[in-house]
Amino acid sequence: MTGRNVIVLDAPSNLGLSPPEDGVVPGCYKLPWALRDRGLLEAIDADDGGSLVPPRYCSQWAPGDGDRNAEKIASYSVQLADRLQPIIKMHRKILVLGGDCSILLGTMLALKRRGRYGLVFLDAHGDFRHPENSPEIRAAAGEDLAIVTGHGDARLINLDGVGPYVRHEDVHVVGVRSSDEYLDELATRQISVTTSHDVVERGAEVIDSVLETATAHTDGFWIHLDLDVIDSSEMPAVDCPEPEGPSFAVITEILRKLLSSPKCVGMEVTIYDPDLDPTGACADRIVACLTAAFSVAKH
Repeated sequence: MTGRNVIVLDAPSNLGLSPPEDGVVPGCYKLPWALRDRGLLEAIDADDGGSLVPPRYCSQWAPGDGDRNAEKIASYSVQLADRLQPIIKMHRKILVLGGDCSILLGTMLALKRRGRYGLVFLDAHGDFRHPENSPEIRAAAGEDLAIVTGHGDARLINLDGVGPYVRHEDVHVVGVRSSDEYLDELATRQISVTTSHDVVERGAEVIDSVLETATAHTDGFWIHLDLDVIDSSEMPAVDCPEPEGPSFAVITEILRKLLSSPKCVGMEVTIYDPDLDPTGACADRIVACLTAAFSVAKH
């Protein structure tokens, strides 16, 4: 390793998603390759932390089974937390390249082992489906915020016996659409929310309240970036693109401000699917966004 201030680790798991079609494996595991091939590490002046290879994806699932691939997600999350432990101790900004949103379990588990950490959750969706509000749970990538706050498949919510991995009051959800079915429950559980409407209207001005949530009572915070938070006109290459979202430019500025905080440990990027981006235009936009955002973390 060199003295660079950023280190990149690949966590290319697709275990938390349902198949896009029968017999088809979700393509978001290719995310790191697409971004690395466009010179991401050189662009952000990062060291290469390698890759944690996930278990084989299983497409077999039936209602009542709980979360698809739950045992494999549990094992992978513990391995990811183990892999992150020595990296976190380096006190450098970390960029984890997913993968689907279930990698959040491993990153937050790693931080929970160290203390109390906040979470800035940039996502078009609340990802708060769990057994108490749904007739069935099925895919951890649509339930990751519920799981890390202690609600969900029993095989996933208490890894290492330290769950929940983040407290409700230390989470700020940013960019969720106003139509999201879990908004009322997030409010009831005292999870802070800044909707996409607020972000579009106010831009990076929302950052003060976000940082207040993530840092007020914590040892630091982590950023979860599900790329479907960005308006579908600019980011269609995700499994569930959504309109009425912020632009890449706005998200870039929010990330810059978050990453400039000394209490920010790092971030993960999820859900971009190169199979849905035949021209590579979305990959180019992601690399440009991350390059600008991580410019605050260079020497």
